[in-house]
Amino acid sequence: MAGKGRMTTTHGSLRLALGILASHGHHEPQIRDAGMGNSVQELSALDTSGRHLDLPEVQQASQKLRLHSQAMLPASRTRLAGASTRQALKPALSPPIRAFRPLNSQLSRRFEPSRPGSLHKRQLLLQRNASTAATDIKSAGTRAKNFVYGTFLLLGLGFGYLYITDTRAGFHQWLVVPTLRLLCPDAEDAHHAGTSWLKALYNFRLHPRERGDRDGQLGDLKVEIFGHVLDNPIGTSAGIDKNGDVSSPLFALGPAVVEVGGVTAVPQEGNPKPRVFRIPSQNALINRYGLNSLGADNVAARLRQRVREFAYSLGLGLGRDGEDAVLNGEVGVPPGSLIPGKLLLVQCAKNKATPDGDIQAIAKDYEYCVDRLAPYADVLVVNVSSPNTPGLRNLQAAGPLTTILTSVVNAARRTDRKTKPAVMVKVSPDEDSTEQVDGICAAVWASGVDGVIVGNTTNKRPDPIPKGFIIPEKDEKTLTEVGGYSGPQMFERTLALVKKYRSRLDDGPPEESKASAEPTSPKNEATTESKDAGVQRDLQRLKPQTLEAVKASKQPLLQLPERQSLPESAPAPTASLGPITAPPHVDSASSDQKVIFATGGITNGKQCLQILNAGASVCQVYTAMMYGGVGTITRMKREMREEIAKNRK
Repeated sequence: MAGKGRMTTTHGSLRLALGILASHGHHEPQIRDAGMGNSVQELSALDTSGRHLDLPEVQQASQKLRLHSQAMLPASRTRLAGASTRQALKPALSPPIRAFRPLNSQLSRRFEPSRPGSLHKRQLLLQRNASTAATDIKSAGTRAKNFVYGTFLLLGLGFGYLYITDTRAGFHQWLVVPTLRLLCPDAEDAHHAGTSWLKALYNFRLHPRERGDRDGQLGDLKVEIFGHVLDNPIGTSAGIDKNGDVSSPLFALGPAVVEVGGVTAVPQEGNPKPRVFRIPSQNALINRYGLNSLGADNVAARLRQRVREFAYSLGLGLGRDGEDAVLNGEVGVPPGSLIPGKLLLVQCAKNKATPDGDIQAIAKDYEYCVDRLAPYADVLVVNVSSPNTPGLRNLQAAGPLTTILTSVVNAARRTDRKTKPAVMVKVSPDEDSTEQVDGICAAVWASGVDGVIVGNTTNKRPDPIPKGFIIPEKDEKTLTEVGGYSGPQMFERTLALVKKYRSRLDDGPPEESKASAEPTSPKNEATTESKDAGVQRDLQRLKPQTLEAVKASKQPLLQLPERQSLPESAPAPTASLGPITAPPHVDSASSDQKVIFATGGITNGKQCLQILNAGASVCQVYTAMMYGGVGTITRMKREMREEIAKNRK
């Protein structure tokens, strides 16, 4: 009887089951037509009296329902309908069916809802854990993959940063320089773009620089000048940093000397554009800038700000006290460069509007520049050799030059600073006759100037290199442009001039009577009288010429340097290399030896060694950097070390 109790169900449960069955889709009418309704009535009649239903009766009714549903459904849907029937009947028939589980009847197997046992539960738990573990493994794999990708990305960025900010990278010469040339057809625009980017990168510490401190560690290229031991004997010429904008980024490229300028007393625009021209086949340039400058006050303000920012970085503040501490050497660095082992040169020039015949007015131009710029310079440079300012080169005559240089030296000695800047004069490579060189050297000794920078751009057009090279038509046309020429073709002339000036300066000052008489000598008077003619000649040179005009002129288009003007006793250029020797410290007119810097056509380390062995202390570069990029100085120092090592074997 207990079994019957478990099999008890109600008429409502069966009607619910049959109602669900009849409600599935559009099959209800067919089920009723086949006698399905009779089965329902039979089941209802069995339950009318409220008695319990026995197992055979339930089995018989269920079997009848199943047979009728299968007979009426299409053959193609029989399996689907059977599955739907079982799913529909499972909830309704579950109470009576549970009683037949021990009997393992067909009805119980078909309609009893599945109830997971402990084993099944364990399997479900294992499956769930396995799924969670798989998800965790997948997530861990994704994280590991992202970590690897991120690591490689960071390493790539790190190595990329180290590469593109290293001056040794060929990227700078073979990609940056051609790209600038392509994007900026005008050479002056390319120059401004390059310096602007260099300044911006320096502000974000992304600028190119020399890695390590090989100069300081090896000490094999050190030279001593003006009481300072320089890390190496290479510098940049004036013109790269005209207004004191990029002196710090330039020092980062490896030179021991950076020259700012030329700077005029008041601002001037220079000559009309275009005024810079490339000669790619010769790695040369022609420029007729005309000393464009923002003026001494503007440049002095930039240099002052640089000093104050340096003082602030040392905790000395941005005020005048911090500035004075730096300028007076209290922090142990040169007051101009602000870097041990390096010097900052500032070049001064006269304004174009200043009358050429008024020497006192010209001297005041230079004095004004010195008063404003001397506190922030280690060395002051007097430019009397620009070929693009009418009448300027006439100032190289002994009389006018002595007056100007004396004024500059006196102004430099009045500088409100513990250590006074040295003074050098920059001379023209075209003034190379014996009389001209002797007059300049006499003015140097008489005025107390500390040294000479030999070389500038030339009005002449040297033969191409290599010898016999046929210059392309475009470059040949560019050679007709008026202006100063610079490039590798000038090296032999620079080398010869260094030897000549070294020889004349080493002879010491001329006799007092000769030096005192020279400003009023007939030769000097003749020079003064011919000044107007020289000015007219310079003005004519500043006018653009056509190719036909040049061909019709007496001077050939390509002219070799006038080596015949060299004295017969002057040593010939030699490729022999010896150890680097630096002249002793020179800082006054009574010194035994004057310092020589050389610029013009120097493009590699071997040439630099030749210039040094000829008597110079520093080699300066300009055009070589325009074609070789920011890695030029690093390359030259490497080549110097290689040549020195080769010479020792």
